[in-house]
Amino acid sequence: MDGLSEAQLPVAVVIPCYRVRRHIGHVISAVLGRVSHIYVIDDCCPEGSGRAVTDMFPECSVTVLFHSENQGVGGAVATGYRQALRDGHQIIVKMDGDGQMDPHNLAALVAPILRGDADYTKGNRFFDVRMLRDMPSLRLFGNACLSFVNKLSSGYWDIMDPTNGFTAIDRAALERLDLDRVEQRYFFESDMLFRLSLIRAVVRDVPMRAIYGDEESNLRIWRVAVEFPRKHLVRVIKRFVYLYLLRDFNMGSLHTLFGVPLVLFGLLFGAWHWVDSVRSGIPAPTGTVMLAVLPIILGTQLLLSAISYDIGNRPAEPLRNLFPLDKP
Repeated sequence: MDGLSEAQLPVAVVIPCYRVRRHIGHVISAVLGRVSHIYVIDDCCPEGSGRAVTDMFPECSVTVLFHSENQGVGGAVATGYRQALRDGHQIIVKMDGDGQMDPHNLAALVAPILRGDADYTKGNRFFDVRMLRDMPSLRLFGNACLSFVNKLSSGYWDIMDPTNGFTAIDRAALERLDLDRVEQRYFFESDMLFRLSLIRAVVRDVPMRAIYGDEESNLRIWRVAVEFPRKHLVRVIKRFVYLYLLRDFNMGSLHTLFGVPLVLFGLLFGAWHWVDSVRSGIPAPTGTVMLAVLPIILGTQLLLSAISYDIGNRPAEPLRNLFPLDKP
């Protein structure tokens, strides 16, 4: 940290609040004094979390913003982001109000941004196997699956734990994001990575340990299983169109454009003749089988090459370094 202590961190913290009245006081107390300012967003909380914070922390370094209607975690964070930008903050951290994020990790989280090595950092609970012992098994499995799918939709192949909400972002990157288009509810963290990939922001993981207590998540497993795959698929297609057709055309573009049709043709052609063989009771000729198998093999090889190209096509230069004139 180049001698920079936590008490001197030039950072604003955004904390969305919804049904966290039992924990929010402890969270703010632990953060207060470590950063420049704290923004608490009461997302129409039925428990009145925002009013409780106002009563507990009348300090000028704590600002409470209220939503008249519930907008979801993404909408609440966007409100905090906008206010932090208006107030001139350079680095903005997002923490949850349920006490699962250790404030002692703040310095490590913002260090890559302060050094000019990253535009966006996020916690990673998967880095050390010992850190996984405290994570519930179902949550561990779900996060592992989501991490792989998120690599496809965002292009950040070296990033794990995409649903981790302990994040920090540099002003140079935040100013280039259209916050009105970022997902407002529980897909917010994953959508942020997708949006950051479109502006070619540098993202870094920071190993840290999560804290699990008596808090209850508002996210339901069925919602993840039904909504998230569809949202990720849409973003995979959008990212390919934006980055590999509109902004650039390269070997990754060619391999994908040839690979996808070949695989689809092989699967559909093979399925059609398999069903026909079952109905007629006559085995398909060897030539017909090969005509289905070869496009699948060739298409798969092309898609693997496209993924390999995508892995090597990650951003390397932080936006703060590319656009120095934007610094306040």
